[in-house]
Amino acid sequence: MQSEPPPRKLLDRVRDQVRVKHYSYRTEETYVQWIRRFILFHNKRHPNEMDGDEVNAFLTHSAVHENVAASTQNQALSAILFLYREVLQQELNLNLDAVRAKRPHYLPTVLTVEETLEILKNLTGVYQIVAKLLYGSGLRLNEALQLRVKDLDFAQQQIIVRDAKGMESRITMLPQNVVEQLKEHLQQVKRTHQQDLDRGYGETLLPFALQKKYPNAAKDWIWQYVFPSGR
Repeated sequence: MQSEPPPRKLLDRVRDQVRVKHYSYRTEETYVQWIRRFILFHNKRHPNEMDGDEVNAFLTHSAVHENVAASTQNQALSAILFLYREVLQQELNLNLDAVRAKRPHYLPTVLTVEETLEILKNLTGVYQIVAKLLYGSGLRLNEALQLRVKDLDFAQQQIIVRDAKGMESRITMLPQNVVEQLKEHLQQVKRTHQQDLDRGYGETLLPFALQKKYPNAAKDWIWQYVFPSGR
């Protein structure tokens, strides 16, 4: 008789559920880190044995003794709520009596146009291209680094930002002053990609289940990253 596989570890179940929800890899790592810290804070007790009081104690400790920022404490709370609601599927008896970290009130530092142009002028190569995209298109850093060739529409002078924050896609402008640099950069990336293909490599990661649906797409030029890793 075939034995049943061992049950999945709790943090592995957290990772599974985060991926089912299509959250970002950064969110996955952050949630796992906070849940691990929550468990270690309570001497490795299983979360099934704990409730709102233990959550409040952990959040209070974070605010009072670790002096975390309000956004960081909210991040910890989101991770713990995800654990109980999505993984353990149980509601917490939580009234948030914990000492909450104070959210600071500050004015953002905004560079003038002249200061921004001075920074761009002193950057070179890929760093300058990425910075111009951030400034001219309003992209977040991760959005720029995760662009694929097919997301650039030179004819319409636009960029398609896919599965951005909140899993929403949008269209933004492609700055005219970066077009020629970007085209030259893509020519170099394409030559490198062809060299990788000639060596039997050249595959990229595909989102969701596209690898199974289109087995050869991972080597197609249009799916390659605009700013691929050097490794």
